[in-house]
Amino acid sequence: MSRTITVGLDGSPESRAAAEWAAREAAQRRLPLKILHVWEPAPEPIEQAPQLGVETRQDWSEKIPRETAEGVGLRHPGVEVTSEHLTGHPSKVLGEAAKEAELLVLGSRGLSGIGGFLVGSVGLAVVARAERPVVLVRAGEQAADEHEKDAAGIPSAATRYRPVVLGLDTGHLDATVIDFAFDAAARRGTALRALHGWHLPSWFVYGRGAGDVYRYDEVVRSQARALTDALRLWRDKYPSVEVVEVSRSGGAAAHLIDASRQASLVVVGRRVRRSPFGAHIGPVTHAVLHHAAAPVVVVPHD
Repeated sequence: MSRTITVGLDGSPESRAAAEWAAREAAQRRLPLKILHVWEPAPEPIEQAPQLGVETRQDWSEKIPRETAEGVGLRHPGVEVTSEHLTGHPSKVLGEAAKEAELLVLGSRGLSGIGGFLVGSVGLAVVARAERPVVLVRAGEQAADEHEKDAAGIPSAATRYRPVVLGLDTGHLDATVIDFAFDAAARRGTALRALHGWHLPSWFVYGRGAGDVYRYDEVVRSQARALTDALRLWRDKYPSVEVVEVSRSGGAAAHLIDASRQASLVVVGRRVRRSPFGAHIGPVTHAVLHHAAAPVVVVPHD
């Protein structure tokens, strides 16, 4: 059974930007696109109250995915586009839909160039529980934003894609996350920027070697080697992908957010925690989701 690229739509500008991003991704992967709208019923008197003329909230919610699918189909003629209208709690329905999708794409409300974008409660709940990769797309995202600037200094869909940025923790590697990032870079014909942020060990900070330049250089070399070793198998698997290794001291989230300003896509992982206390999004992924300047894909892994 062929998977789909599924996008959650609620009629907002951010969800429409997500639909356009999803259509481009579907074309790239040669997969069908499903536009999914989840209707959460209100109390019946409110539900049946006219919105525009004689149109009720239910009529309006059923029209959203249908009309959006028609528009997306016209703008992306090579993509098979379908729409679906389901009833229920959005985070639960979208989480279930993610199980059958290659990717689930959601929109996030933009705040500013400095503040990044806002992931609402539904988006966070879906990311925390989804069993498949989830992409968050900010409001206003356009195809040109994923590409390098042209000769006139203007971003253009005719130029090369910006790099794919991969956030990597060499102490907790997962093949699923790394493979997703390499595959995304290969599909886009662009470079992969693998970024590893690390902190000095406590023995260096508090021990006798705190001022020892040689010891510091050795830590730097050790962290760089760990990153190189982590990527070796994928360099061989994806020989066409140019890999830029970036190993820096400091918080990984800050480095990833900074790198996102020149990225077409940021790839981060989320460790699946099956516990009675519910799902969890790690602090680095949480920060990147809220402040990255490019679309972010969260890949769940064991």
